[in-house]
Amino acid sequence: MNLIAAVDRNWAIGNKGQLLVRIPNDHKMFRQETLDKVVVYGRKTLETFPLSQPLDRRVNIILSTNKSLQVRNALVVHSIEELLEACRAYESDDIYVIGGASVYRQLLPYCDTAHITKIDYAYQADAWFPNLDEDPDWKITADSEEQTYFDIEYQFLKYERIK
Repeated sequence: MNLIAAVDRNWAIGNKGQLLVRIPNDHKMFRQETLDKVVVYGRKTLETFPLSQPLDRRVNIILSTNKSLQVRNALVVHSIEELLEACRAYESDDIYVIGGASVYRQLLPYCDTAHITKIDYAYQADAWFPNLDEDPDWKITADSEEQTYFDIEYQFLKYERIK
């Protein structure tokens, strides 16, 4: 499975239920990576989408402890075991974990590739992604040139789990 996230220099990913910053090229990369694939995320992440609706042209799997949650055009699962069972129907390389913080933490052990947009700024935040730079099981295997959006510098990094 893959992880995909935009993080600041402290590995923060959100504040008060929102992304830290919106960078058009990051959204474009996210769309290119996940279109016609499987996206896995939590209920709070769903609530950040337009009209709180699942993403189009993707298989949406929502991990939630809320047993009564029902979402049109999405599969709702209630445990890691149930999620992993649902994911067996798809190629592992086609599955992308897209947030939020608790879903990233729970699924990190099952993932072997992370697509990270690293933003060179420290935002005020209340949600973080696990710091892969400090995890000896992960290494950077690809990186882009540094890019700029207004005064925000960022780059795309690919981390892979060392087998």
